[in-house]
Amino acid sequence: MSCDFLALAQPGVQKLSPYVPGKPVDELARELDLDPATIVKLASNENPLGPSPKALEAIKAHLDDLTRYPDGNGFVLKSKLAERYGVGVEQVTLGNGSNDILELVARAYLAPGLNAVFSEHAFAVYPIATQAVGAQAKQVPARQWGHDLDAMLAAVDENTRVVFIANPNNPTGTWFDSEALERFLSGVPERVLVVLDEAYIEYAEGAELPNGLSFMAAHPNLLVSRTFSKAYGLAALRVGYAISSARIADVLNRVRQPFNVNSLALAAACAALDDQTYLSESRVCNSTGMRQLETGFKAMGLDWIPSRANFIAVDFGRDAAPINQSLLRDGVIVRPVASYGMPTFLRVSIGTEAENARFLEALRKALGH
Repeated sequence: MSCDFLALAQPGVQKLSPYVPGKPVDELARELDLDPATIVKLASNENPLGPSPKALEAIKAHLDDLTRYPDGNGFVLKSKLAERYGVGVEQVTLGNGSNDILELVARAYLAPGLNAVFSEHAFAVYPIATQAVGAQAKQVPARQWGHDLDAMLAAVDENTRVVFIANPNNPTGTWFDSEALERFLSGVPERVLVVLDEAYIEYAEGAELPNGLSFMAAHPNLLVSRTFSKAYGLAALRVGYAISSARIADVLNRVRQPFNVNSLALAAACAALDDQTYLSESRVCNSTGMRQLETGFKAMGLDWIPSRANFIAVDFGRDAAPINQSLLRDGVIVRPVASYGMPTFLRVSIGTEAENARFLEALRKALGH
């Protein structure tokens, strides 16, 4: 008789389902006998421009050092981030992607008997990180697909230690303004850590989104999490960071794994920070592509959720799974979001002009237009 190792896992883990990433190109090619070169992937919110040329040069310059461990403190990258944002080096925590930051927060501040509050239709890692350490995940119903900050504030109780909020939110693309953020932060007890997930903040134009860092001086229980995976185009290297008070950063570093960010990621992130031309090109590509998809959806009579990220959720008003299957057969990969409580939607990452056009053509075919 074999042992039931699921039953031996702690109760919070037993209730979890594994995170399902966007389908890889090679996997779809194997399944449907397609040429990988003909497949368009718009499923994982990746930057369609490829990485910054400066980042590639930095990676090549460090290839001969692969036998050495990386700088476990990430001194150079932390120093550049501290200088860029006007904070102390001791306020920066590096992560293996911003997902790692979320895990560090959960491991440091959550435990059985405690809880974390987050929104319906929010990033899947929030409940995963929370339940994995035995804490209670308190999901608050969304309002118009976005965060109901007033309801989230009301859900905070004496056992709440963390609140996860995302701006913009994944997978809905919704956002809130500075006034709403200030009102929320002012109402949260100082003993509750507020994690503001700004993975897509660099796609914002001007002051259309609040900069979480500008709220930290007045709210020392605020931690801002960001990543190099999206607008900076380094998703494969897995490098993210948090900026918080030095006291919170000290706690996170007590549970952070040694060498959690590799040498190539550190070098590439430093170079990417200096390539503002690339970042501007990423914004232009994203805003142009967003308009292209919105125009296409409008022509097909479809609804969508307005987005300030590098993706858009389109609503078909019926089960989206058959539409997704049709797109896959046509060599186009997008993201089903039924697991987020959005079974009539598909989330589409913004691609190049040609990739967007290919998707819209396949979608018209799938819908019989």
